[in-house]
Amino acid sequence: MRLSRSFYPFVCRQHLLILPNYPVRPVVQKVPSSSYFSHLHVPHKLHRRPFATTQPTMALNPKFAGQRLLFGQPKAVAEGVPPALHTLELFLDYVCPFSAKQFKTVYHTVVPLIKSNPKWASSLQVIFRQIVQPWHPSSTLVHEAGVAVLQAAPDKYWAFSDALFKDQLAYFDEALVNEPRNDTYKRLAKLGASVGVDEKTLYDLLVIPDKVPEGGHANGGNKVTNDLKLQIRYGRLVGVHVSPTVIFDGVVANDISSSWTKEQWEEWLKKNIG
Repeated sequence: MRLSRSFYPFVCRQHLLILPNYPVRPVVQKVPSSSYFSHLHVPHKLHRRPFATTQPTMALNPKFAGQRLLFGQPKAVAEGVPPALHTLELFLDYVCPFSAKQFKTVYHTVVPLIKSNPKWASSLQVIFRQIVQPWHPSSTLVHEAGVAVLQAAPDKYWAFSDALFKDQLAYFDEALVNEPRNDTYKRLAKLGASVGVDEKTLYDLLVIPDKVPEGGHANGGNKVTNDLKLQIRYGRLVGVHVSPTVIFDGVVANDISSSWTKEQWEEWLKKNIG
């Protein structure tokens, strides 16, 4: 789900507040005091100020470069024009069954398809966007592990994500309800080790101390907390709520389903990449 319309709140001299100018009947509320809007210095004529709710997508912080898959050297579309790529963003949750289904198809079927076609390989990039679903408390923990891999061994990020999706049942609510948080981190660190990430390094990034560090403060999280916040802020910025969500070149691709087959993906690539 993504907000893509613009809202036009406005005030007039008669002190009526109308919110918003939308394809529904506007709500009109009389303001009891004439001084209510005095600080706004509203002129006699009606003022309309648009507030855009759609934000640009596709930017990727260099520290999260491991989330990007590049397949070939991009080519310029015309002389003197910088090379540009189509961008396919996958907003996925590690404990969402539909996200697991889509990741499996993309990683094991679509990626080899792209690599096998020089045109597609030089024209498309794929970005994995982590979207935490907070109604599953375990979602935060597994996404912290993903961020920790980005810090410790970014080249192992997609392999770790593949292993985590395959093992996602071990991190569902029922599996974690009686498990201490740091024990979950230990299991995630072992999972990282299975794809070549140093287990101790990964656990050190995730572990929560049982005492406030000297000179520190309580409730400070772990060593990946700040980076996880950036991941969450990006999802909020573009208004993504549902997992999985796919955005292609900045526009939500509602036609793409987690149930798509190899043939459907191939048809879509031919249509959209050429």
